[in-house]
Amino acid sequence: MHLGISGFEPVYEVGLDAVRRAHGSRLAALVGRRLTGFAVVRFVEDGDWYADCPVVLDFDGVRVEICHSQLDLLSIGWDTIDVAAGLVGWEWFELTPEWSRCDARLEPFVGRELRETTLLDWRPADRRDLAAGTVAVEFAFGDEEGDGFRILNGLDENRIETGVAPPEYVRHPLTR
Repeated sequence: MHLGISGFEPVYEVGLDAVRRAHGSRLAALVGRRLTGFAVVRFVEDGDWYADCPVVLDFDGVRVEICHSQLDLLSIGWDTIDVAAGLVGWEWFELTPEWSRCDARLEPFVGRELRETTLLDWRPADRRDLAAGTVAVEFAFGDEEGDGFRILNGLDENRIETGVAPPEYVRHPLTR
């Protein structure tokens, strides 16, 4: 149990090839399923998102759990996290974390069918960029570019973005 999350035992991959090899076919198999729900960890006292914890996405009963860490680590889990269980071991901390099904970035996609999953490889012109080589996972729901969201490395935590991905990303669409 990591971060007090029931079932969360992250296995981190580094780099595009490792992530694609470990999870590419399962991510591609999500295409055609509807996003039926999600969960993120927020603090009860102020509602702030605790971005160190995984983002859990439910696609018609198949849960994918995405968590970035450090500068280049990405863990993708499958149906292991119990979001109905409370987080434990936080008694020492001044805030109380809990699973939440509220996030304005993700809510517009609930109920929609996934059209494409893509791995995004951050390749900026400045090779000294600390994020160079990090991998994001993008979920596209419509025919228009930018109609979806991506979960990326926010330099030692998760970040969720919507809209068109920056041009520094090299796109690697996943197919079955």
